[in-house]
Parts: sequence; C-alpha cells; structure tokens
Amino acid sequence: MKDVTDLIGRILMACSFLFEAYDSIYYFKATKEKMIAYGLTWNTEMLLVGGIILLALGGTLVLIGYRSGFGAVLLLLYWIPVTFIVHSWWNDPVAIQRVESLNFMKNLAISGGLLMIIVNGSGRYSIKRLFATTKVR
Repeated sequence: MKDVTDLIGRILMACSFLFEAYDSIYYFKATKEKMIAYGLTWNTEMLLVGGIILLALGGTLVLIGYRSGFGAVLLLLYWIPVTFIVHSWWNDPVAIQRVESLNFMKNLAISGGLLMIIVNGSGRYSIKRLFATTKVR
C-alpha cells in the first residue's frame, strides 16, 4: 500500500507543478506582467524562463520517479522564493491577510511533501526502479 501511495502522491505533486509550467508558458506575457507587479523587475524574462525550466524538469523527474530527489530540489528552488514573494501576507492589507496566510501555509505544506520525496525517494513504482530491475541480454 505504501508504494501505491508514494506513486499517487508523486503524480499529484508533479501534476500541480507541470500545470504551473504549462500555465506560465501559455500566459507568458501575463505572468511576466504579474512578476513585475510583485516587484521582480530585474531580468524578468530570464527569471520566468528559469522558473519554467525548474517547474518542467523538476515536475517531470518527480512524476517518472527518476532522480526524484533532485527533481524535488529543483522544485523547491522555485517554490520557496515564490511562496515568500507572492504570499507575503504580513505585507498585505488586512482584508486579504487571512486568504494569503492560508495560501502561504498551503505552500509550506507542499514544500514539506517535496522534502518527503527528497528523503524517501521515489518508491517502488518508478522509472529508476524499472531500470535497476530490468535485465538486458
């Protein structure tokens, strides 16, 4: 049961990040404008492309279970700064502090899930395990 749960958890986690990569590509201009609105004015396009690469590569590695720990590290490199920039509820007006603090805590929980992937690996159902157990003749 643990192995199936690891697989489902990896799939759900990866789909979230892969969708964010797709969304950032599809709405590239709008995402870039939103970044500027949050104060990211230095080399915005490079930061956005770098973020998309981290999301796509990290999400794919976590999804297939090959070097999933490395993939989770890549996702954390993106996720932690974005969480503190976008959901900085302590700087927000009182009217939206509650919603932003909940989003902040949700992102911290996702970070915890990524840390669990780093520590526990990809589990039994992964490409890495498939490569390790397949004999080529």
